Amino acid sequence: MNRYQEILSNFPFPLYLAPMEGVTDEVYRNICKELGADIVISEFISSDALIRDIDASLQKMLFSEHQRPFGIQIFGHDEITLRQAAEKAAEANPDFIDINWGCPVKKIVSKGAGSAILKNIPLMISLTQAVVASVKIPVTVKTRLGWEEHNKPIITVAEQLQDVGIQAITIHGRTRSQMYSGHADWTLIGQTKENPRLQIPVIGNGDIDSGTKAIDYYQRYHVDGIMVGRAAIGNPWIFEEIKNVFYQRENHDYSYEQRVAMCLRHLQETAEIKGEKKAVLEMRCHYAGYFKAIPFFKEKKIKLMRATTVEECRDILMDKSL
Repeated sequence: MNRYQEILSNFPFPLYLAPMEGVTDEVYRNICKELGADIVISEFISSDALIRDIDASLQKMLFSEHQRPFGIQIFGHDEITLRQAAEKAAEANPDFIDINWGCPVKKIVSKGAGSAILKNIPLMISLTQAVVASVKIPVTVKTRLGWEEHNKPIITVAEQLQDVGIQAITIHGRTRSQMYSGHADWTLIGQTKENPRLQIPVIGNGDIDSGTKAIDYYQRYHVDGIMVGRAAIGNPWIFEEIKNVFYQRENHDYSYEQRVAMCLRHLQETAEIKGEKKAVLEMRCHYAGYFKAIPFFKEKKIKLMRATTVEECRDILMDKSL
């Protein structure tokens, strides 16, 4: 059993909050942790920015003891900077370092980072090996099935990554060419897990948007954990929902007032750390999740997307006349 497997052994059903830029900051990780997320990971951090001590990147590594097990995710395309970034991340004392080999966003891919590495598997393996050799804590990888539909080498890639020392792999069930369209293909995730040569944990990711689906996929594909991404944006309760299904407990709906209270907590705590302007902007991606299926919320959302202060957002959310 490797050190990462020891971490997972503490959880009957390991449930992850996926690292998402502009979403999974310190405040939101705390909230999701309280509601059932077992393992949380930082927003992804540029290795170039990290070794230059850019304040925004250093801030992304901040975490509380309550958030453990906690991982710091880095991305890059150059061996020297990736290695140095891993060393710097390790100084922050996370439980593991995760390498992002899966981000499909054009500005990341155009620099040869993220899922761009799936076009050059030998480079992916050598860069990963360099990171593993540079730190003493577990290194994991998050990636995709492959670059495009006719080339999905994930089963052999996972073997090669294991052979250079990673201690777990998270697989998003899409190719880079899919971006986030279509459906995640969990069959290849399951086949990777069932590969007799693979001894490291396999975490499944993609399209998990309900408790029943999370448990179904966990049991059907025999993965070692489930990672929730976009469905957790503005919906920290999804972790509680999944745990309730897993433990056969009753789920319950949260009232509008309870949703407002959590949303305002999220906004206020973010403002205290990042400043009001940034907090108000970053919260905009969360409103649809916080108030999903609330029939009268559309008009409020329009106003919230134009709001510029915390007080203005609070007044809109609390206004019963809207």
